[in-house]
Amino acid sequence: MNMIDLRSDTVTKPTEEMRKAAYTAEVGDDVYGEDPSVKRLEEAAAEILGKEDALFVTSGTQGNQLAILVHCRPGNEVLMEAESHIFYYESGAASALAGVQTRTIPGVRGAMSAEAVEAAIRPEDQHFPETGLICIENTHNRAGGAVVPVSNMREIYNVAGKYGVPVHLDGARLFNASTAQGVPVTDLTAHCDTVQICLSKGLGAPVGSLLAGNRDFIQKARKWRKRLGGGLRQAGIIAAPGYIALTKMSERLAIDHENARIFAEGINEIALLNVANQVDTNIVVVDVSKTGQTQEEFCLRLKEIGILAGGFGSGLVRFVTHFDVTKADIDKALKGISDTLR
Repeated sequence: MNMIDLRSDTVTKPTEEMRKAAYTAEVGDDVYGEDPSVKRLEEAAAEILGKEDALFVTSGTQGNQLAILVHCRPGNEVLMEAESHIFYYESGAASALAGVQTRTIPGVRGAMSAEAVEAAIRPEDQHFPETGLICIENTHNRAGGAVVPVSNMREIYNVAGKYGVPVHLDGARLFNASTAQGVPVTDLTAHCDTVQICLSKGLGAPVGSLLAGNRDFIQKARKWRKRLGGGLRQAGIIAAPGYIALTKMSERLAIDHENARIFAEGINEIALLNVANQVDTNIVVVDVSKTGQTQEEFCLRLKEIGILAGGFGSGLVRFVTHFDVTKADIDKALKGISDTLR
């Protein structure tokens, strides 16, 4: 059975161009700084993201944790939205690795208010940890791929500057946010000190992420990457597909957004189902509670008819569009879901 995989945009297979790029990549030992394909990727990332320098890392989690390790010292407090990826999905790494505590701020569709952020910044007092970092996530995964507006990011960055606190942007799907708002990605990265982007989500590379910031920050992050066992040797084999992802694949993200919109409209026409999120980008969260099935039971039933989706909390199922999912796949999935509920 040919499965329609809507679990995540991490499931994409490398394109033919990416596979050829990996095969023909010029490589060297990256720990020695001798891999030309890695260098080309990092230089392109720094330019595209509007930062001085960039570092190729194995994953978005590694990029985010390197940022915390460099920006903070043990005992600091890191402010972030209550359902952010760093808090929710990174295995407590901030406390385990950096020795910091997280302080969560409830947001609206993933966006914290600047007023709430300012109120959470600790005053100088021997009883309190120092606020070491503020993290923003854009797009916001658990808010259903919601876009955090540039204006909100600007307001938070201004507050952070007032108190001398750096801002890190978890931009795993930042190019989706840029596409949805119709603005250059630098309009978003202008309002953070450091940024992490994933190459292996909407951009479709087989592996890897990038961390960008000023040169001093990246130099320190490179050393922390080594401490964590993230020093890579002939990494050009994975950097070359990443370069294609970075420089070419963002151009087609609007297709994924349109397919998600079509899917959401179709879901809302199926009895017992309704879309639970405002669909800004490529993520659709569906409330299946009226079917009388749990999210696990619903996903299992869909798997039996060739559709893969993921549970997303009580009564919720997440569907994510990506470049391996066509408009025809969307139509087929909607028909299959409708038929199975009759």
